[in-house]
Amino acid sequence: MILTIIISFFMLLLISVPISVTLAIVTAIALFFFTSSPLLVIPQQLFNALDNFVMLAVPFFILAGSIMTEGAMARRLINVMNFLVGHIRGGGAVASVVACMFFAALSGSSPATVVAIGSIMIPALVKSGYSEDFSVGLLTSAGSLGIVIPPSIPMIFYCLVMNVSVAELFMAGILPGVLIGAIFIGYTIYMSRKHDWKETKKYTLREGLAIIREGIWGLLLPIIVLGGIYSGAFTPTEAAAVSVVYALFVELVIYREMKWSSLKKALVGSAVLSASLLFILSCAMTFIWLLTSEQIPLRVAEFTVGFAKTWWIFLALVNILFLIMGSVMDDVSAMMILSPIFLETLRRFDIDLVHYGIVMVLVIEFGFLTPPFGLNLFVTMGITQKSLVQVSRAVAPFLVLLLLALLIITYIPSISLYLPVKFLR
Repeated sequence: MILTIIISFFMLLLISVPISVTLAIVTAIALFFFTSSPLLVIPQQLFNALDNFVMLAVPFFILAGSIMTEGAMARRLINVMNFLVGHIRGGGAVASVVACMFFAALSGSSPATVVAIGSIMIPALVKSGYSEDFSVGLLTSAGSLGIVIPPSIPMIFYCLVMNVSVAELFMAGILPGVLIGAIFIGYTIYMSRKHDWKETKKYTLREGLAIIREGIWGLLLPIIVLGGIYSGAFTPTEAAAVSVVYALFVELVIYREMKWSSLKKALVGSAVLSASLLFILSCAMTFIWLLTSEQIPLRVAEFTVGFAKTWWIFLALVNILFLIMGSVMDDVSAMMILSPIFLETLRRFDIDLVHYGIVMVLVIEFGFLTPPFGLNLFVTMGITQKSLVQVSRAVAPFLVLLLLALLIITYIPSISLYLPVKFLR
């Protein structure tokens, strides 16, 4: 049965069958030929997979990100960051990274962060004298922080398939996200000094206060959403709904710059993306149900423990496996399929599921920046009209930095576990 699942899975992927359909077909093949269960089980499991209150957070966070991308919040947020750090050497690039970190805390989406910040800052950095390759690579890579800094849509998916607290995983992503942002900022300052990139824009105190006054609404959103979750005022799902209401209020009532055509575009785009992601999730959960019912995770655990004698060897092998899987399928799907298979192994090695979740999110972040399924690469291609090869080459130095961050966070669990252990456990 296992061999049939593996062969049929990769054959369907090789002929470019969508991952959601692939999972459904493989599940049907296994049920039909190797079990006595009727195929009617598949639609039942598809429904059961989506019958979860937490699932509502996904379309809400996607919609909030779309509204802010189409509206004026991102532009005002960039202005605030330019005022705060734009005066230092390499300040424009540093402001871009900080703006990506803040927008990540608003949208929870990596592509949305690249679109919102990159479409404005890539031309601005090039105009200020930064090299085009550096500007493209920086914004494409920093935009990937959208899935590390909470709220994060892949984090919600992981919590659903692994039965982990969303609040704990959100809090665990704060320090790793800040660490990656700091590494990017350090590299940016080094490159700015090396190439003598200087900033020419200066702000008076009056201009700065006006910029902060206009941008304060965007700065307040992560405080409201995350503060509400951790204070117990509302659940992560309710926080997602609050973010949509808040974004609509700010864009339509306060800024009043969003056109109805832009709002319609945000609504349609988020609906399509939410439907596709939730269908993938339901098919993945159905496939996971099949594997669990056939005790495949237990067999994998026995094999893995016999092969990898220590937890650090196991995590190294998992990272390598996911990086390889990212070359044949998107890493979010790989996480939803493979993580539950390793659940028993994680328990045997006593690896914290929250820490493991952060490692998985970081591997997904890596996958957003590598061809052929690097979604951020395609987003930047659309913004800059550059080829996939050009964008991939620009991102290459930042992949080295991300790999360094992945190793640090993987083998120093306290980085991701410090906040949830101190405040939530």
